[in-house]
Amino acid sequence: MEAERPPLPPFTMESATEKVRLAEDGWNSRDPARVSLAYTPDSQWRNRADFLQGRDAIVAFLTRKWEREHEYRLIKELWGFRENRMAVRFAYEWHDGSGDWFRSYGNELWEFDGRGLMRRRIASINDAPITDAERKYRWPQGRRPDDHPGLSDLGF
Repeated sequence: MEAERPPLPPFTMESATEKVRLAEDGWNSRDPARVSLAYTPDSQWRNRADFLQGRDAIVAFLTRKWEREHEYRLIKELWGFRENRMAVRFAYEWHDGSGDWFRSYGNELWEFDGRGLMRRRIASINDAPITDAERKYRWPQGRRPDDHPGLSDLGF
């Protein structure tokens, strides 16, 4: 039996906000195995045009992703929630192998099981080229500092 991943549904504003920050922290670790543990073993994903099922597929997908997306830094923000579901918006910055920078904007729909593991993730994402001077996410690789502005504060 899988361990629980608090906070657990049904969510409150406080617990939903905490869950979103924990997800952001996990993704900013850029550790595919660590990230995959937040999902059910049979979790279903749609990420852009990719359809995945299960942790092994998640690990393989994230490994490929972070091999292409260098200096990845992400901010997530709660958009809404109800019981065991959330809507989240996000933006992340990264550069490709040629040094070209991008900001990727998106929305996710999340559904959790009773143990707090995500069983469904649906993500729609668009990439916008940016210059180095337009970058807003300049903290050291890893967890976003608590005093760094969020998406709304940045006007995204």
